Amino acid sequence: MKFYYAPMEGLTGYIYRNAHYAFFHNVDKYFSPFIVPQQNESFKTRDINDILPEHNQGLVLIPQLLTNNSKDFVQTSKKLKLMGYNEINLNLGCPSGTVVSKHKGSGFLAKREELDQFLEEIFAHSVTKISVKTRLGKDQHEEFYALMEIFNKYPMEELIIHPRIQKDFYKNTPNLDIFRDALQVSKNPVCYNGDLFTIKEYKAFTADFPTVDTLMIGRGLLANPGLISEITNNVTIGKQQLRDFHDKVYEGYQGVLFGDKNVLYKMKELWMYMIQMFEDPAKYMKKIRKSERLSDYDEVVSSVFRELELVVN
Repeated sequence: MKFYYAPMEGLTGYIYRNAHYAFFHNVDKYFSPFIVPQQNESFKTRDINDILPEHNQGLVLIPQLLTNNSKDFVQTSKKLKLMGYNEINLNLGCPSGTVVSKHKGSGFLAKREELDQFLEEIFAHSVTKISVKTRLGKDQHEEFYALMEIFNKYPMEELIIHPRIQKDFYKNTPNLDIFRDALQVSKNPVCYNGDLFTIKEYKAFTADFPTVDTLMIGRGLLANPGLISEITNNVTIGKQQLRDFHDKVYEGYQGVLFGDKNVLYKMKELWMYMIQMFEDPAKYMKKIRKSERLSDYDEVVSSVFRELELVVN
């Protein structure tokens, strides 16, 4: 089984990726949070910092682009190729309202004629391999059957399927019936993404889909950065390793961000997921959210690791 780390905007940038790679050498590909190609053909400072090869040494990173403009995609792919990247991922999955309103991300799925033309142009002119991360559609699950007819026209490196529609965001249950149909008809290799948080869920999925050999995990790894180790080696993360991992991420942000507020913003986002590793964490999470200085944060985090036990799945 191959494991990919799904991109999460604001959470899985290079500081976090490097910390994860340092502790857990079991992700086959990391995907960058999406980059929006610029009309002036230059990268934003934040985007270029995230994908600089020197900021991603050792690990395999796939830059992800969010656009519905084929010219912008192709121009950006050429710049990424010069940086040493041989694969680019197209984001057709982001469910954010601000993205969808511009007919990007999963909003692009509702414009099938335009999407088909876009794919024809980028596959004709791009200089890298192209993988696609998609949802089933914008409004109805059944939209995916027409989308598959489009996807099958193009030689994708992989088709990564999150079997929800845009309106689901991350609610409701992934539609595994349509995913099963996609496996049968796809002419491209298929990777599954969606709702894998525990070994039990992994085993249930692989029992139902024994031919799937590639999984992308996002929220499950943010909550439990050692999840793949548990799946592959039956090695459960301990509090000390989790603390060491936390500290490396924390120190990384302190090294590149200015001021307590900016560092705390990043760490509070991470704790929204990681707190799920602990039993009865509500009052501690409230204190983390209320922290205004790093000294306050340090105190409550020490309490979390000292006083709370990890959840046993």
